[in-house]
Amino acid sequence: IHPLYGLEGEVLTRDWSIDHPHHRGIYWAWPEVDFGTNRGDLHALQKVFARPTGKVRLQSGPVFAEIEANNLWQWEDREPIVREQAVIRAYRATAQGRVVDLAFWFVALKDGVTLARRGMEHYGGLNVRMATPASQDISVHTDPSNAMPRRAWSDLSGVFGSTGAPSGLTVLQYPQNPDYPGDWIQYPALSWCQPTFPAAGTRYALPRGKPLELHFRLLIHSGAKP
Repeated sequence: IHPLYGLEGEVLTRDWSIDHPHHRGIYWAWPEVDFGTNRGDLHALQKVFARPTGKVRLQSGPVFAEIEANNLWQWEDREPIVREQAVIRAYRATAQGRVVDLAFWFVALKDGVTLARRGMEHYGGLNVRMATPASQDISVHTDPSNAMPRRAWSDLSGVFGSTGAPSGLTVLQYPQNPDYPGDWIQYPALSWCQPTFPAAGTRYALPRGKPLELHFRLLIHSGAKP
């Protein structure tokens, strides 16, 4: 997803930056994708690639606009190993901000597909590379395990572009996601804060034909963090 605009038209995300040209705004990818005994890197575009199938559905109306797209993860850019469905729903802006909901389904087409974060403890999952704002402020929150409901959210705020006014992006994890809540990984020098999946120290096996489902909510807001 790029560009993601703030409420005043400021660009909040960064795409194909000089320091990390494989960073692509807001994107979903894993740095360790195993297929049998081989390993690829969907995050850094090595050995396995997510390619559009051309199957796209668009919907718009007074409440929200939505795009649904299908991709195939192709090993060595030839053999399909995972079918991906992504739904992006952007709601009309209100005084509280603009909500964008993300929903993903990943279905293995072959046996022996697993996903992991970098080194099984760093980044991976829903990746969020923001533009670098002035007066950057990153905060994360995860409720204790006995909280009901148990909330998990992050926020990256600052002054983006030449607006002169603060704005930012809040990311909320969906409680029904597997391994909820995912760890928060921050790289402030890169204006990066993401919810990770799967849990640290694990590899998530994609059983053939059984979908992995992940949901997130983005809140674009004006002013400092909500």
